[in-house]
Amino acid sequence: MIDYTEGAGVPYHIQTRPEDVGEYVLLPGDPKRCKLIAQFLDDAKLVADSREFVTYTGYLNGVKVSVTSTGIGGASASIAMEELYQCGARTFIRVGTCGGMQLDVKGGDMVIASGAIRMEGTTKEYAPIEFPAVADVEVVNALKQAADKLQAASHIGVVQCKDSFYGQHEPGKKPVGYELQNKWKAWIECGALASEMESAALFVVGSCLRVRVGTILLVIANQEREAAGLENLQVHETRSVVDISVEAMRILIEQDRQ
Repeated sequence: MIDYTEGAGVPYHIQTRPEDVGEYVLLPGDPKRCKLIAQFLDDAKLVADSREFVTYTGYLNGVKVSVTSTGIGGASASIAMEELYQCGARTFIRVGTCGGMQLDVKGGDMVIASGAIRMEGTTKEYAPIEFPAVADVEVVNALKQAADKLQAASHIGVVQCKDSFYGQHEPGKKPVGYELQNKWKAWIECGALASEMESAALFVVGSCLRVRVGTILLVIANQEREAAGLENLQVHETRSVVDISVEAMRILIEQDRQ
């Protein structure tokens, strides 16, 4: 591969060195969320700020842990994971948001993804479409344990991942709206809990790299509840999903120590 850094010795996009990154990494999408998460780490420092990728590194239970933003979508998220892996990261938790799809998935709830529907383009350049996008069971269990400990309403199941935010919310305005609407209905009938944009890529890339990956999502709102005339609470405060992700990482660190 061409060295696009021209000898700088850092991954081209995230601009971190191996000594800058912990084996455990929390992955918010929003760069601004990194500073909030870093406040939960001891001796946290900003180690890189490049494009959509902001990285802080500190310590959790005495172990080096990093926080890196992935930006929006699977293409960007896959770059972050590939380059963090180059720096030694091996356990990842996506800390994100989503829109609910099942009527019992309400604003403010947590969704822990056990798998993801690959309705995006990035994973097709990693694995045949028949290969599933699944989370690591140890990370899923740690997230569920953390959510229960913090008394958060949570759901475990499959999420849908897409590339187009407006394809979801305004499908009728798109030339392929008929396909988007039919598939959306199918995902709901199959039990998909929520829609988001990054987990499918992270799960498939994680499988290829042989690393542990999991996802926890705050439900912002649920358009299906709105359409059904049900209360549709909107929740934008992300502190709860951050609390759970940090607690889950503590659990994984202690399990690994044992």
